[in-house]
Amino acid sequence: MTAKRQNPFEPDYAVPPGATLEETMESLGMSQRDLSGRTGLTVQTLNRIFKGEQPITYETANRLELVTGVEAAFWNNLETQYRQQLAKIEQAAQLQAHIAWLKTIPVRELVRRQAIPAETDKVDLLREVFRFYGVSSVEAWHAVWDQPAAAARRSPFLKSSPGATSAWLRLGQLEARGIECAPYDKKRFSDNLRRIRALTTQPPADFVPSMRRLCAEAGVALALVPEIPGAPWSGAAEWLTPAKAMILLNLRGKSDDKFWFSFFHEASHILHDSKKERFIDDGRDYRNQREEKRADEFAANILIPPAHNPSIKAARSAADIKRIAADLNLSPGIVVGRFQFLTQKWTHFNGLKGKLEWARKSP
Repeated sequence: MTAKRQNPFEPDYAVPPGATLEETMESLGMSQRDLSGRTGLTVQTLNRIFKGEQPITYETANRLELVTGVEAAFWNNLETQYRQQLAKIEQAAQLQAHIAWLKTIPVRELVRRQAIPAETDKVDLLREVFRFYGVSSVEAWHAVWDQPAAAARRSPFLKSSPGATSAWLRLGQLEARGIECAPYDKKRFSDNLRRIRALTTQPPADFVPSMRRLCAEAGVALALVPEIPGAPWSGAAEWLTPAKAMILLNLRGKSDDKFWFSFFHEASHILHDSKKERFIDDGRDYRNQREEKRADEFAANILIPPAHNPSIKAARSAADIKRIAADLNLSPGIVVGRFQFLTQKWTHFNGLKGKLEWARKSP
């Protein structure tokens, strides 16, 4: 996503512009008292400027231009560079205290995915992690990412790492922001979900671009980001702006029934839940949460209406599953997923499920 950033040499010291002023004064054969008399600045003021204790203001720079012949812009630039360098030095000292926090972030994984450049200096690496997350400090990261504004679906039996989860969500946000979308249209999104349902019988090479197009037409960016170890989430949904939503999916489980259920589950959050409301994984079984239960029911019903459950539950052979799938115009794997849910026979007909894999990028 990003090329390696070429960082110029950053000294760990700052030279005040007053040092250059002293050199200029000496080259002109001026004493400090002479410069004071010509500029109208007191000797004490000049001493503070020489030491960097007092800034060169725009007014002072204009006076120095008249007296020394060196343009005011030069003195203003020196002052700006000095203050910037002081701020960097101070920030570096503050960042040193937060180096250990990097251990909570999957830095190696982000470097491997080229989301951040590899850095040998820990402070520089910390800056790159902040840049990736769009924050300026560890405190700001906690304020934004400890409780991400995303509704995410995951197994209630797995514990997630905030660092890994936030990294996966952020990768999704960055991908989604690069997807051009029309302003969100609830009715169009609802209508297009029916069209997307018809894509389940197609191979990924065909259904993925069609899904993305149909979502984007309705103001929803569909991001597909490979799962990160330690983040056992199947999907997430959040609003990037009031007019643009994101659905984020991975291939956790690698079967088509899980993928499609996750998509329609997240679509329910976009359709039915508040743009401002936060859905937080608090360790409870998500099926006990009203919004999550509604999203599960929405996904189940849009894929297979409940009226078909008796015939699916009564299936005895792969031929039965395929026949029902053909009648419903669905992937057989989705019907298998419903059969397993209804019967609790989790190993039956697994061979009919479509296996999804991430496409390998060309070297």
